[in-house]
Amino acid sequence: MSDLMDEITAELLQLQEKKLFRQRRIVDGPQGPILSMDGQQYLAFCNNDYLGLANHPALIAAARDGLERFGVGASSSALISGHSKVCEELEVALAAFVGMPRALYFSNGYMANMGIIPSLVGAGDMVLSDRLNHACLIDGARLSGAELRVYPHNDVARLEQQLAKSKSPRKLVVTDGVFSMDGDIAPLPALLMLCEQYDAWLLVDDAHGFGVLGPQGRGSLAHFGLAAPRVLYMGTLGKAAGVSGAFVAGDAMLIEWLLQRARTYVFTTASPPLLASALLAALNLLQTEIWRQQHLKELILRLRQGLADLPWPLLPSETAIQALVVADNQLALDLMANLLQSGIWVPAIRPPTVPKGTARLRITLSAAHTAEQVDQLIKALHAVARKLSISKN
Repeated sequence: MSDLMDEITAELLQLQEKKLFRQRRIVDGPQGPILSMDGQQYLAFCNNDYLGLANHPALIAAARDGLERFGVGASSSALISGHSKVCEELEVALAAFVGMPRALYFSNGYMANMGIIPSLVGAGDMVLSDRLNHACLIDGARLSGAELRVYPHNDVARLEQQLAKSKSPRKLVVTDGVFSMDGDIAPLPALLMLCEQYDAWLLVDDAHGFGVLGPQGRGSLAHFGLAAPRVLYMGTLGKAAGVSGAFVAGDAMLIEWLLQRARTYVFTTASPPLLASALLAALNLLQTEIWRQQHLKELILRLRQGLADLPWPLLPSETAIQALVVADNQLALDLMANLLQSGIWVPAIRPPTVPKGTARLRITLSAAHTAEQVDQLIKALHAVARKLSISKN
């Protein structure tokens, strides 16, 4: 036991020396553009509440109604007695919203992908995964026991080579719709074309596209106008939708198979019905308050124009995720610290969350931000660049 503790202690010290040690920060109060931490308020560009719905009065009222109607907990797995009427209504509404025959509601996105992938493929099959996919897609692929092939980020040509060589009876291509650390959008039309050509399934994790991209925020597939029975669409509901949970939508028979076989759905207590009540209200707002998506687009353009002459590059992105790559771990921490001193909270993201040598500030915008707040961030970043005596090459 002492040897194990000594090893863990040494590895924790190594994390600190490499500037990779992480610490939680305690937030007191609701999510929003202004966050309270350690008794101080900060202008925040650090959460995924892309449409500013997390504290919307309509969602709060719907959650209260669900609480009074169903109580606090589901108290059972969905396949026993935990599947409430409001959860059924939510699944029907989600399927209709993304234009697919049927949907299945999961507790969260990680559990969804950890259940979906092993239900579809196994030993002898193949999963083909973008190098920058989220950890839950990678872990789901590993858990499945299928052969895992990784293709370079958004490299359609390399993916085609891998598909052409594959002799596996089942092939599953998995990709983020919007990549969580870069903010770019997957080339979904090209990926779907390859899946059609080589008889593969396509799983799209649209955690950061649902609610933001496409008409009324219907997601990355709608953004490209895509629809096909061989596509499974996974969207999370704790980001743009402002609540919690996730869903997968697709062919009705496939969804029935996942209901029967996805272990992370079958063997867990169902989500509290009050969350489904709030999510129904969120879906309504996505379709009626479309100014939110438009305002977010305007803020994205404003930020990109304002930061164009910084010494660090912004990665190409038309989404709410704007990555300012500074490469060095310590520099990313210094930038975050200087911004915190100015009352602005932008997280420093370092390996292994991002590839080695690509440490960055991950700026996330929300429809709840004002243009003036974005200007405040722009001004502060320029001031920090001058303070650190960095000039653009």
